[in-house]
Amino acid sequence: MRFLAASLISFALMFAFVPLFRKVALRIGFVDRPNTRKIHRKPIPLMGGAAIYIATIVSLLAFVGVTKMSLCIITGGIILVVVGMVDDYAKSKGEDFPVMPRVIAYLVVATLPLWFGIRIDGVSNLGEGGMLLFPDWLSWSSTIIWVFALINMINFIDGVDGLASGISTLSAFTLFLTALIKGQSDTALLAVILGGSCIGFLVFNFHPARIFMGDAGATFIGYSLAVIAVGGAFKSATFLTMIVPLLALGMPIMDTVIVMLRRLMTGKGLHQADKLHSHHLLMRWGLNQIQTVSFLYLIAAVFCLLSILLLIWTG
Repeated sequence: MRFLAASLISFALMFAFVPLFRKVALRIGFVDRPNTRKIHRKPIPLMGGAAIYIATIVSLLAFVGVTKMSLCIITGGIILVVVGMVDDYAKSKGEDFPVMPRVIAYLVVATLPLWFGIRIDGVSNLGEGGMLLFPDWLSWSSTIIWVFALINMINFIDGVDGLASGISTLSAFTLFLTALIKGQSDTALLAVILGGSCIGFLVFNFHPARIFMGDAGATFIGYSLAVIAVGGAFKSATFLTMIVPLLALGMPIMDTVIVMLRRLMTGKGLHQADKLHSHHLLMRWGLNQIQTVSFLYLIAAVFCLLSILLLIWTG
């Protein structure tokens, strides 16, 4: 019952905050303007990320309280939302925010879980139930790479109405079920709260979108999913179940790998925006936005289901 209440509260808070932030964004011109690379044809409010952050944090403090994981998400989240809002503001003025300040901010935030004692420690259940601990350098580097990657991956797929918010909803609820199966109640609460915020935002973000999450929302969601996975699915994982969080976030991981390979083959910069993502390809094949998003939801759902089945099978 506590999990349902937490999810419903975060969901309800989105209904309170999104119309408010949308109205403010339209009034001050904080909107994503159309260009040749983008799909939308009219300015869309860009302050969805702030609404997602506030709804998630209020629910988190109400139901989880002050813990290492909640403080980690709050601290890293506010940095990402501020940097993302600056980036989004530049977009609203038709300007490009420099890549390097963002990369530096993402790297700094990716180290935060280590300061809170949240890291990928090693693998367990080796033969007779022992645990192989990673050396510190491997534990630190794998945690930083994972968090940094997820921050960017969710941002990368945020190119079609409802895609990032829908995929994040599936991933969050998958991590929630994973935590439940492993008996990690606090981690499960964090995941279900994030899932409630994402699905609440999806109501306003599905095609035709009335608001975008922007870089502020996408990076915060990616960071939160990464931290929840490290504190939950990766914790006490075996060699085999290390795949579980990778499958739970399989859709953005798959898309990012494909895009990076394409950019390398075409000689483009890895952070240079383009139309090489899966959703762009599907739309070039003739699918509309709803068909494209639905197809990618299906792929993500298959990945998520496989992760749960794998965890149950190995349990």
